[in-house]
Amino acid sequence: MRFAAAASGIAAMVAPLMSRSRKYRCTVCAHVYDPAEGDPDSGIAPGTPFEAIPDDWCCPDCGASKADFEPIDDE
Repeated sequence: MRFAAAASGIAAMVAPLMSRSRKYRCTVCAHVYDPAEGDPDSGIAPGTPFEAIPDDWCCPDCGASKADFEPIDDE
């Protein structure tokens, strides 16, 4: 029972942080990285903020580097 209570408490703390995670757009092809979706094909789990993605990650659509992404306002 303690584990379930702890897990629900953690989920309650993480939910507001995920809603504040910013989306990022590739300046080469306009692909949008959404932290809520992640990039499972590249091993990036849903809920992963852009800042936590490894620096060698590439755009799944065009192969541009992580440095080629810019933050965007929530659409």
